[in-house]
Amino acid sequence: MKILLNHPTGNEFVRAAAKGLLDAEMLHEFHTALAVFPNTFLDRLSDMKPLADIRRRGYETALQPYTHLWPWREVGRLVSGKLGLNHLVRHEKGVFSVDGVYQNLDKHIASRLKATAGSDIQGVYAYEDGAANSFREARKRKISCLYDLPIGYWRAARRLLGTELLTRPEWAATLTGFIDSDEKLAQKDEELRLADQVFVASSFTAKTLQDFPGKLAPVQVIPYGFPPIVKERSYRSPVNRPLKLLFVGGLSQRKGVANLFEAVETFGNRVELTVVGKKAVPDCEALNQALTRHRWIPTLSHPDILALMKTQDVLIFPSLFEGFGLVITEAMSQGTPVITTDRTAGPDLIQSGENGWLIQAGVTQALIEAIDQLLLHPERIQQVGKAARDAARLRPWQRYGQELATAIQTLNS
Repeated sequence: MKILLNHPTGNEFVRAAAKGLLDAEMLHEFHTALAVFPNTFLDRLSDMKPLADIRRRGYETALQPYTHLWPWREVGRLVSGKLGLNHLVRHEKGVFSVDGVYQNLDKHIASRLKATAGSDIQGVYAYEDGAANSFREARKRKISCLYDLPIGYWRAARRLLGTELLTRPEWAATLTGFIDSDEKLAQKDEELRLADQVFVASSFTAKTLQDFPGKLAPVQVIPYGFPPIVKERSYRSPVNRPLKLLFVGGLSQRKGVANLFEAVETFGNRVELTVVGKKAVPDCEALNQALTRHRWIPTLSHPDILALMKTQDVLIFPSLFEGFGLVITEAMSQGTPVITTDRTAGPDLIQSGENGWLIQAGVTQALIEAIDQLLLHPERIQQVGKAARDAARLRPWQRYGQELATAIQTLNS
């Protein structure tokens, strides 16, 4: 099956999907907004400090002949963000909003399918919020619609997170998923209805689709891969120093940050919390106050995040609603054990007590007890951290790409 793959912004799992399809000789075209290939103009531009962020859009040279770029909306989004032109990137409405970037690429794919009638494209692989137009056109041409849902289904999110609006109103502003318009939510549902196959990266995401009210295509879980494991990792016992706790992610109550701050408060100077991530909103007073009491780093490059993880005792990722949680695999690859919840990819990757710890989402006391056990038994950090690294060794990103390509091939057999 020849696949047209598209994703506007690209990331690690898109790169792995593209490479997996390419290696299986299944990639017909890859469409994205920006892609940086070695020794190209964009690659040289990324050497300039103000433009260094575009290195995150790097792809292997082998993908270059298959890649089609639609850059202008995404360039506008990036520039508007740098210049503080917030009205241009306003949620859903701004001409350079994330939604605008996704929908623009989706429309280009639909036009591409119209123009390539009779070509050997047999499947369109698209992601949430960027599939409706291309899937409609693909359906007309009897092309398979392959849908990737990177985060849990929206109706389940509202059901599971709705209580947070009542119990923690001071954090409500950070739950930005509740501001999506009815039109955007209807589009999400239409994408699911049009899909012939749905791919998700965690059992939790698959479970959230039980809230979908219509007829649902088959759902397949293929967990993402791990970064290359660290070759050397030293562990220093926290007996005579604070336990070093790390959180990496968007600063929203969807990630359980209120639970994290509440838990850490109970331990005083026995623990030291470092928080890496951007605020979901600038004006949440509860969040702003909490950050003053801890070490906060708004942004770090990916290599710097991995380097920081190596210096920490444990990553805490207490998310209340997560499609996967790439920081889990990143920490494990660095030999840093992870405490995470049952609403992430944790249950797919972690045997609790062996190569990490699983707790119930939204229960601060469970997080307190997990931290307390590490203070009582600090030797477990090294034991579990090494087991986490061993688990990471078994599932590199290449394996995710291979499994995805095999699953798509099976659909056509």
